[in-house]
Amino acid sequence: MIGWLRKLIFKIIPPILIQQEVDKYKNAMNLQRITIGSNVNLYSTSKIYNLGGKISDIIVGDETIIMGELCTFKYGGKIEIGSRCFIGEGTRIWSGELVKIGNDVLISHNVGIVDTNAHELDADERQQRHIEYLKNGHHVDKASIQTRSITIEDNVWINFGAIILKGVTIGKGSIVAAGAVVTKDVEPWTVVAGNPAVVVKRLK
Repeated sequence: MIGWLRKLIFKIIPPILIQQEVDKYKNAMNLQRITIGSNVNLYSTSKIYNLGGKISDIIVGDETIIMGELCTFKYGGKIEIGSRCFIGEGTRIWSGELVKIGNDVLISHNVGIVDTNAHELDADERQQRHIEYLKNGHHVDKASIQTRSITIEDNVWINFGAIILKGVTIGKGSIVAAGAVVTKDVEPWTVVAGNPAVVVKRLK
């Protein structure tokens, strides 16, 4: 029903009005502030926050589907996603340094991938910085916040509810089980599960 109605609207509404709606949607999604490939699919659940502002801070490859959230911080961060990837609904990829995802990577729903502590470890500093944030918005410097790059190589499958922490490399063709918390590098062609994640199977 929705598809039929959409076709009818596109026949009736003049092309210029359609383009205006597309541009409005692009601005709302911050698509003017990212580098995006061809045939990329975005949905109503997609959220893109490029707080740093450079279009090279978030790069999405061809034929990738984004149903979750991409966010780079004002003090830094970069997200690079290859071609033919899938980012599920409710998944959050946050970067204060670099999250690099290869080609043909499947990331299920409600996955957390964060290359930063996001907050300071010292309670007094954390409180002061939070007060400053409430007054002035996002910080342009990361102060003592710790960041370390995350790399997810080609053909990886990350199941729902998994958490990938800073400094981790997930090797080619590996699988991260549902609910796993990955704190260390994952070898290529292995299955990891648990908290913290450990190898439970070797793949051919």
